[in-house]
Amino acid sequence: MIDAGRTAILRAARKAFALQPYAAVTLRGIAADAGVSASLIVKHFGGKESLFDRVADFSDAAELLLKAPDSELGRHAVLTLVDWRRENGSDLLLRVVFAIGPGDERKLLRERFHDQVVEAFAARLTGDDRALRAELIVAHLLGLGAAMAVDKTGPTAGAASGQLADLYGPAVQALVH
Repeated sequence: MIDAGRTAILRAARKAFALQPYAAVTLRGIAADAGVSASLIVKHFGGKESLFDRVADFSDAAELLLKAPDSELGRHAVLTLVDWRRENGSDLLLRVVFAIGPGDERKLLRERFHDQVVEAFAARLTGDDRALRAELIVAHLLGLGAAMAVDKTGPTAGAASGQLADLYGPAVQALVH
């Protein structure tokens, strides 16, 4: 079972680190946003630096998205992204979009995203253009995540996961082969 306090902390920390410079982020601010005490953050994550390291880690997301054979990867990635958002109230990848801009911490977030997500997809692909196709696959997934985040009541929000995977998955899958 997922610890609700830990989940709330991670959600608040992702938001804080994405929208503010590292130096401006405080454990007290994250705790207030998460509805927990700062001591609970220290208990779960140790401190601000280790919490940032956790927020900047996309390896679990990449593992979940890539957990399918190549022949089913497009559909699986779409289903995983949609179901994760609906079950957890957050997106596996979208926080990287907020890391655009100056600052060492934002640069680190973008670099880890590229190394852990884009490169993981590229490693699964074959062919001379695998790096480009990996970036395009990830762009498709980011676009879907953004659409779901922006319009919480439209057709995308109301569509069944399987329907979204059936319609969107083939575009992703076309980049796999």
